[in-house]
Amino acid sequence: MSREQEVIEACPTDLFIGGKWQAAESGKTLAVEDPATGETLCSVADAGVADGLAALDAAVAAQAEWAATPPRDRGEILRRSFELMTARADELALLMTLEMGKPVAESKGEIAYAAEFFRWFSEEAVRIDGGYQIAPNGKGRFVVLRQPVGPCLLITPWNFPAAMGARKIGPAVAAGCTMVIKPAAQTPLSMLKLAELMTEAGLPAGVLNVVTTSDSGGVMEPLIKDGRARKLSFTGSTPVGKKLIEQSADQVLRTSMELGGNAPLIVFEDADLDKAVEGTMLAKMRNGGEACTAANRIYVHSSVIDTFGAKLTERMKALKVGRGTGDGVDVGPLIDAKQRDKVAELVDDAVSQGADVLLGGSVAEGNGYFYPPTVLAGVPASARLQKEEIFGPVAPLTAFDDEDEAIRMANDTEFGLVSYLFTKDLSRALRVSEALESGMVGLNQGIVSNPAAPFGGVKQSGLGREGGSVGIDEYLDVKYIAVALD
Repeated sequence: MSREQEVIEACPTDLFIGGKWQAAESGKTLAVEDPATGETLCSVADAGVADGLAALDAAVAAQAEWAATPPRDRGEILRRSFELMTARADELALLMTLEMGKPVAESKGEIAYAAEFFRWFSEEAVRIDGGYQIAPNGKGRFVVLRQPVGPCLLITPWNFPAAMGARKIGPAVAAGCTMVIKPAAQTPLSMLKLAELMTEAGLPAGVLNVVTTSDSGGVMEPLIKDGRARKLSFTGSTPVGKKLIEQSADQVLRTSMELGGNAPLIVFEDADLDKAVEGTMLAKMRNGGEACTAANRIYVHSSVIDTFGAKLTERMKALKVGRGTGDGVDVGPLIDAKQRDKVAELVDDAVSQGADVLLGGSVAEGNGYFYPPTVLAGVPASARLQKEEIFGPVAPLTAFDDEDEAIRMANDTEFGLVSYLFTKDLSRALRVSEALESGMVGLNQGIVSNPAAPFGGVKQSGLGREGGSVGIDEYLDVKYIAVALD
């Protein structure tokens, strides 16, 4: 048996409800595909509504005892989970590569990133504070508590199958909340393995329940409208996020939404072009471009755009495309045929409107869902990829002439997750950073994600923040106690 087969065989494939692994009530299963070959890796339980409600039952039943568990104990479980993830990084990374497609080296990076959320929130668990205040008239006292919000529904995407789960599970565990989590149908294995690992770390039965399903809306909507869950956290597309917010209104469910992005990256004429190219490679090509933080629109000052374009094209051309398990592979396949076809449509649309192809620009031949690294120049404002999230290895370049124009183009979107800019001018750096309409800014760097920093957007890129010292706030309610003095 090959190492790949061993890793797949060792991964749970049932639902995880109330601390037990069990098949879907219907007996149905869901095939998990290798995007590099299009072949089936294995099948997992395909949950229905009854399974989802059973998972919610388990979370509700465990909530009171879990909330009463000492913060230190909750933190220690997270710390042990961090240590187990770190120790088993090779196995977890290979599993992720097989189901999602990214190169193993990048999967290892995600495992380290995901584990860090557990370490960060293990430390935050014991720092949940409150307040004590003398009433303004001196006749009473105000006591402020922060308590777990209650059972949570968590929905995660396929592009970062471990990190997006850990980013939600970590603060929920630290705060004392139980959970039902539904991973994406394309990449359920990483979450199932994570649940197994956290159980080994000592997480009690019912605190984390995992439901895998091909019918996300059909299974999750009844849970959202049930009334017993008190929190919904979702990472995914803006259209789906809007629908979930609408469904949550019935029970006035507390929501956190990390939605779509359309990140601008601005290169000013005074930027160090070599550093700007390096930063652009990170911002554009992390996860093969399948990231909500990926640079989607690259604006370069007209005086340096030709030089920048040539340097970027050279770097993109050197990338090795292939199955993520291969030696030296830099870019793996896209997640599925639908995503590959969307990327091709966006590129074809831009070219039809006058964009020049500096590199790539056509679907790769052969098996799997590959699309080559692509650089486009002279992309017009009317091109669809100026408005729609690409989610692929495509770098569209557009020239600008002055700072105001760059800011105007960067902000010309309903999204506002992250922006990037490169300049040596400190005054300009601060001025433009403040003017950009986004929840995060990468200043002279192409990566902003860090478990110790607040992650989230503005406008239609979402609500709330994950990570940082504020990340646990999303899972806590504030209770004020008015105390009368004799």
